[in-house]
Amino acid sequence: MCKVMSDKLTHFDEQGKAIMVDVSNKNTTSRAAVACGRILVNKAVYEAIESGTVAKGDVLGVARIAGIMAAKRTHEIIPLCHPLPISSCKIDFNMLPKECAVEAIATVKVTGLTGVEMEALHSVSVALLTIYDMCKAIDKRMEITNIHLVSKTGGKSGDFFNNDEL
Repeated sequence: MCKVMSDKLTHFDEQGKAIMVDVSNKNTTSRAAVACGRILVNKAVYEAIESGTVAKGDVLGVARIAGIMAAKRTHEIIPLCHPLPISSCKIDFNMLPKECAVEAIATVKVTGLTGVEMEALHSVSVALLTIYDMCKAIDKRMEITNIHLVSKTGGKSGDFFNNDEL
């Protein structure tokens, strides 16, 4: 049995009920988070994305916009997330020919009371889902994988760097 430790899990009150964390006493600081993930595709999908010949249009351009929109609306999708005044959201893509994959990397920044890890993770997830949506007519066997937090900076808990990324 897992024991709920309410002093460690900040999204629960003393009775174990889900709550939105009270950040009203936190200091406003600069915060940033980087997340990444991949979509594994077949050769035909990879070549269509790379050459810009997917029938639905500019796959990576549309995925970039979708990722930015997702970061801005994370609080509407993930319960208990705070709405944040995001100051920057950047989505980059790396074409990985050996893996026959596309890697998405989201960097999200805010000056606020709480961090932007969920926004970065949500951004990457939606960018990759958009690639799937735009390419599914070519092949539906694509696989979204390895979505994870690379780093986060700022805030009370300090900086975090995923050692697997270094």
